[in-house]
Amino acid sequence: MKKRPMTTLCYVEKEEAYLMLHRVSKKNDVNKDKWIGIGGHFEEGESPEECLLREAYEETGLKLTSWKFRGIVTFTQKDYGTEYMCLYTADGFTGEVKDCDEGVLEWVKKDELLNLNLWEGDKIFLKLLKEDAPFFSLKLTYEGDRLTEAVLDGENPQNTL
Repeated sequence: MKKRPMTTLCYVEKEEAYLMLHRVSKKNDVNKDKWIGIGGHFEEGESPEECLLREAYEETGLKLTSWKFRGIVTFTQKDYGTEYMCLYTADGFTGEVKDCDEGVLEWVKKDELLNLNLWEGDKIFLKLLKEDAPFFSLKLTYEGDRLTEAVLDGENPQNTL
């Protein structure tokens, strides 16, 4: 049986802005030129929270002190397979943002997020975060860069495609 990747993604919040990562540095990056939160793949034996804290520190230099598990996102894409992502927000941290070898980190006002080059599915879960939705499960199906299906809590959300 093939192992499916497990990842975390976190939107660190400060003064009505999220810390966003513009993925411009890595070669052969599925997220090339996209703006995303911070996070990454689980290491062997890690819990979601351990992965979250390690990735946040490695990518930003910040030590998270307050965070919330907001939902699980299932990504499927032909030739890529399936990825399960634990989605977090964080509103407490110590330290200073450092340079990231995966791209450029920038604080972006929440009301400006949709002006960025985002994955279409990210717009759906960012809306859910903005609405302070209760814990959710979101399945996003892509063909290349095109979102072909979005299923929220087992039902198709309205007005997403």
